[in-house]
This record gives sequence, C-alpha cells and structure tokens, in this order.
Amino acid sequence: MENKLFATAYIRELEAEYTSTKKCLERIPESAYGFKPHPKSMEMGYLTLLVAEIPLWVAVMVEEGEIDFVTFKHLETRERNAVVRHYDESIERAKTALQNATEESLAKEFRLMNNGHLLYAQPMIEAIGSTINHWVHHRGQLTVYMRLNDIAVPSIYGPSADDKNFG
Repeated sequence: MENKLFATAYIRELEAEYTSTKKCLERIPESAYGFKPHPKSMEMGYLTLLVAEIPLWVAVMVEEGEIDFVTFKHLETRERNAVVRHYDESIERAKTALQNATEESLAKEFRLMNNGHLLYAQPMIEAIGSTINHWVHHRGQLTVYMRLNDIAVPSIYGPSADDKNFG
C-alpha cells in the first residue's frame, strides 16, 4: 500500500508541474531551437523535446521496468504544436501508468540501459521520484535559455519578471 501512496503523490506532482511546463513549451519558437548558450550545452530544441518527453519516461519505467537509450522512441519532429501535443500525451500516459501500477510493479527494480548494457538500477519508486526531479531541473534550464533569448518566462512557483501573475 505504501508504494501506491507514493504513486498517487507522484500523480499530484505531475499535475502540479503540468501547466507551468506547458506554458514554457508553448513559448519556444522553432527559430530558437538551434540556440546553445555554450558549446558544451545542449541545443534549445533538444532541451525542449526533453522537457516534453520526460513524463513519458515515467510511463515506460512503470510499464516496462527499463529504459534503453538506444531503443527509446523519441518524437521525430520538433514542430512546436507537435511537441506540445506530445507533452500532453506523455503526461496522460504517465498518470495512467501510475494509476494502474500495482504494488508489485512499483516494488520492482528499474534499470537504465545503454544498448543493452546496464548503466544503473534502483528501486522503481525511487527512480520515479528522481525522474520527476530530473524533469523539473531541465525545465529550469529551459527557462534560462528562454531568458537568454528574450522569450517571456511564465510564472512557475510565483511571479516571474515577465509574468507578474501567480499561477
């Protein structure tokens, strides 16, 4: 029962982060996708897709027990409306996977793979929390990219310099 309580809390966390993340994704023009603040940084287009797609990781983790970087299917387009639709679908699939998860599936080990080679493993319930934190981290990174490109940053946990409204 304890793992199902965590799953329910994770659903609420996904829902709490949903709107502000969507506002960010809706504001990224495709013309900015090639932007990199530093040669070692990822491109804005890749980061945008990553933020849209990480909720899907949660679903795949719960449904399949592992993610392999080589075989994970990414969205092929970077067209803004398609990315936003993909985000909405990813959120819904993550919530559904968590709602349908059993105590047993949540107690299993999650494995992160690269071309069949184990990178790390950890208890599923912990991996889900780490993945949500990873998602929020990359959204924060995306807001920095937005600021550097004069793209209005939405209110997230409170007003921003561009959006004085809360929520």
